[in-house]
Amino acid sequence: MEDKLVTVAIHTYERALILKGILEAEGIEAFLYNVNLIQPVISAGVRVRIKESDLPAALKLIEDLQFDEETLIEEENNAHEDIHINKTILVPIDFSGYSKKALQLASNMAWKNGCSMVLLHTYYSPFYSGGMPISDAFAFDETNDDALRAQMKRKHKSMEDLSDWLKAAFKEGDLPEVPFISKFREGVPEEQILLYAKKHKPMLIIMGTKGQGANDLDVMGTVTADVLDRSRFPVFAFPENTPFERFDEIRQIAFVTRFEQRDLVAFHSMVNLLKVFSYKIYFIHMTNEGDKWDEVQLSGIKEYFKKQYPEIESSYCVIRGDNLVDGLNDFIQERKIDVLALPAQRRNLFSRLFNPSIAHKVLFHTDTPVLVLRG
Repeated sequence: MEDKLVTVAIHTYERALILKGILEAEGIEAFLYNVNLIQPVISAGVRVRIKESDLPAALKLIEDLQFDEETLIEEENNAHEDIHINKTILVPIDFSGYSKKALQLASNMAWKNGCSMVLLHTYYSPFYSGGMPISDAFAFDETNDDALRAQMKRKHKSMEDLSDWLKAAFKEGDLPEVPFISKFREGVPEEQILLYAKKHKPMLIIMGTKGQGANDLDVMGTVTADVLDRSRFPVFAFPENTPFERFDEIRQIAFVTRFEQRDLVAFHSMVNLLKVFSYKIYFIHMTNEGDKWDEVQLSGIKEYFKKQYPEIESSYCVIRGDNLVDGLNDFIQERKIDVLALPAQRRNLFSRLFNPSIAHKVLFHTDTPVLVLRG
């Protein structure tokens, strides 16, 4: 049966032509409609149409596309410079038990995808954070310098010990052997993690939801939650008692949808990320209102993904009620969900402070690992 054509964008002729070229460069056949054949350059409302089966990949390209000359020129110039993009897994570590758990998960993912790991330790030095005193003379405190040297010596020793543990696990066959490097960065941890990711574009960031020295009330929200909010790359955040140590142990994934186009892009990213694993997907919609239209939309989403991804077993569910997190927890327990996948969109500081995302609520109130995907 021939694929149906669908419209993915409506632009001026010039922009439609650019988009057509970008899609076809990625192997997506595109067609232009409503073009003025006599004077095409003055055409307005030109439709860019593609095959329905190419829709997920096309939408991801369109979401990232910006129509300005500088961006287009930069993308063209850098087209051959990012050949090795997304070939690493970033593992922020703090030398706690979470670090070893994160490396167990990361080594399995890296081995399955043929990529390497980056062990990134970020630290904040309080010794010079107060700034210089406002006076005629500035006296350098040598004790601060000695303390900083001692701190760095301890951190390098901890990194060596962790690297030795990892190499021993490779040698004993406890973990699949993959290439890895170690990095140190000074500064606020979440800022340094995000800066490193922005520069090196990892396939995935794997983090624990608590850090070294955290107590039950001091969840690693100041780091992990901030990275979840602001990262442009997928983030896998796991709690202390996560029962599995490898991604190929994951059998059930719940994907939360809000019936937005971004969800389609996020789901396609997840399928690409986990394409070497086998699992069942539950599509979930959470709402405070009882609307039958939600079930109709969710059923439609299921049928669409069943057609686009026939190899993935799927089901769907609507969670209603005043306390959605409790409802989600009940669903997770009943269906034995291993991972909760959440499409996320970048939010400004005001919304992060006064309207915490579902990802935050799940992190703080459930024991289920969370995979946050940028839609």
